[in-house]
Amino acid sequence: MKLNYKHTFLIGFGFFASSLAWSMYNTYVPILLERYLTSTLLIGFVMTFDNIFGVVFQPIFGALSDKTVTRLGRRMPYILAGIPICAVAFALIPFTGSLATLMVVVIIFNFVMSTWRAPVVALMPDITPPPLRSQANGIINFMGGAGSLFSFFMGGMLFKIGGMPLPFITSAAVMLISLLILKLFVNENKYRIEATNEEGAEKTEKKDSPEKGAKKVSLILILFAIFFWFCGYNAVETFFSLYVTNTLKDASGNYLTAGDASLLLGMFSITFLFFSIPAGIIGSKAGRRKTILTGLTGVMVLFPAMLFTENVWILRILLLIGGAFWACVNINSLPMVVEMAKWKDIGKYTGYYYFFSFSAAIVSPVLFGWIRDFVGNYNSLFIYAAIAFALAILCMAFVKHGESKESIKP
Repeated sequence: MKLNYKHTFLIGFGFFASSLAWSMYNTYVPILLERYLTSTLLIGFVMTFDNIFGVVFQPIFGALSDKTVTRLGRRMPYILAGIPICAVAFALIPFTGSLATLMVVVIIFNFVMSTWRAPVVALMPDITPPPLRSQANGIINFMGGAGSLFSFFMGGMLFKIGGMPLPFITSAAVMLISLLILKLFVNENKYRIEATNEEGAEKTEKKDSPEKGAKKVSLILILFAIFFWFCGYNAVETFFSLYVTNTLKDASGNYLTAGDASLLLGMFSITFLFFSIPAGIIGSKAGRRKTILTGLTGVMVLFPAMLFTENVWILRILLLIGGAFWACVNINSLPMVVEMAKWKDIGKYTGYYYFFSFSAAIVSPVLFGWIRDFVGNYNSLFIYAAIAFALAILCMAFVKHGESKESIKP
């Protein structure tokens, strides 16, 4: 059994469009909000709308898409309806002339994004054989990373050329092009026969079988593991720039700048991008649980190690290695979750995944912010992250299900 790389890359254009939009949104919307709001707290609250909407609506629409039956499939209707609306709303954001109109467009954009994110992610496990889902998820995340990189590099160039509107308009156009590629080349219903056969086989399982109970325990454990490791990751992602600018100094004794912090964190992101496909292959060969535990152990050790050096080059090396370990964790987690689902519930389980990961994105920055205020320095950031990863390891140690199936019955 071999993965259809071409088809998987085509599916990845959905995640490419999503990542592109979010990266551009997180870069420029705070600047627009600053025109109307003087409170950083209020700006930060508005910027959490995506996580709040994600926690509330993604599980709902993920489960709703499971029950959708159309000639286009069960996921594509949400994608085909959602992306155009988001593209139009996104293009309108820089043209809003008041806080009220900006908030209306932002709310529409965040809500509609939350209606198709779970369906577009569930599309991969829907039409990918279970043993190949880790490899496929590596490709999907590679496409998402490419979308983010496109946003970071092209967004800055476009901003210099045409001001604030051009990055938004260009991103909206790229989203529509991605949708066109999905519509023309991704045939969701092509795999209906295999899916129907798998669903029929699952109906023979007894409702109260010990195997089903054990899967439920494993599902709960891995979902809490996901919550804990995203608590660690989101805290570092949110506060790393403040750690750098308040703690690290250059050769002249001056504190490093936010630009230096961005370049440092970019090392982590670049390695994650290019190691995402190998991480999926490793998960398929060595086992998803073992690969995740190795990745968690790696980042748990590397992050506290950063406290013992102020050498920027050593930090870059540690972050480069950390990105590879993080890929081992992130790439193999969603396939483990959906492996425990029946085919008819893949969207629901994808919603579970995003509920716990987005909850961490809401809770962790606030929790660490309180801890930092209490201890009085940013060195505690990596200790906090290491503890969160350790809790994730503890949960993963007792997970017994979620590995890929060795074969698929025709």
